[in-house]
Amino acid sequence: MDNHPDLKAWGIRNIIVDKSQDNLLVGDLGVVGWGGNSGFHALNLAVQFGCKKILLIGFDMRVDRGIHWHGPHKGALNNPTPGNVGRWRRVIDNSAPALAALDIEVINCSDISVLRNYPKMSFERALEC
Repeated sequence: MDNHPDLKAWGIRNIIVDKSQDNLLVGDLGVVGWGGNSGFHALNLAVQFGCKKILLIGFDMRVDRGIHWHGPHKGALNNPTPGNVGRWRRVIDNSAPALAALDIEVINCSDISVLRNYPKMSFERALEC
């Protein structure tokens, strides 16, 4: 994909996921830890972009209320299992000390989330803080 002639003209860059790392990566812009899910990748990118306050929206980390807010994926796309979301939850919760060490405030705006290591508040209130 990097060899496509229009990518550089449009300012498009690839994000590389290091599947050997289940933790936040900060040394190389555009190289993120695996974590098993795109929410973790987005969190990792926000850290790399220098965000000092991150709001987690839709990080419920559970399947007991349904697989997705939009229903299950169809076709070849995988749907999360309890094992998947358990791993995702552990990886994101285990990132809290690293985020705190980087002086990054993370607020969980998902009222049904089962993440444990981030304060919860409504999206509206988090924007006011």
